[in-house]
Amino acid sequence: MNPYSILILLVALERLAELVTAQRHARWSRARGGVEHGAGHYPVMVALHTGLLAGCLLEAALPHRPFLPWLGWPALAATLLAQALRWWCISTLGPRWNTRVIVVPGLPLVDRGPYRWLRHPNYLAVILEGVALPLVHTAWLTAGLFTLLNVPLLVTRVRCENAALAPAASG
Repeated sequence: MNPYSILILLVALERLAELVTAQRHARWSRARGGVEHGAGHYPVMVALHTGLLAGCLLEAALPHRPFLPWLGWPALAATLLAQALRWWCISTLGPRWNTRVIVVPGLPLVDRGPYRWLRHPNYLAVILEGVALPLVHTAWLTAGLFTLLNVPLLVTRVRCENAALAPAASG
């Protein structure tokens, strides 16, 4: 297995760790009256993120997709930065973090960690990773396609989260 395939495998394992964490957090939230919002777009998000990993592997296998050090190393650094930001978000939100939009009524908004500066820092990590991970191995098409498809999904997701969190923001 080549180093890029190992990287994609590691990111896939990280995604599985996220899902396990999200399931545990969903149980915590629901036990406290948490309500899920926007469940309809969740399968689209899962498909798009799965497609990102598959596209990275498929496109990197093309003969004209070599590793270019001047692009690959900075893209790898950006990918690692995205992972660090994602897990900073997860650790800051604790059991309130989820891959789904589940809001426990009555809890105030979190305003520490990366949330001091950004309302949705996890989506910065998603955007950064969606561009950087494919570019580690010059998968230009995957980076572009993921980014284009991710824009309407992120708009939907942010609107959903903002609407779901509005009562906490006003309280």
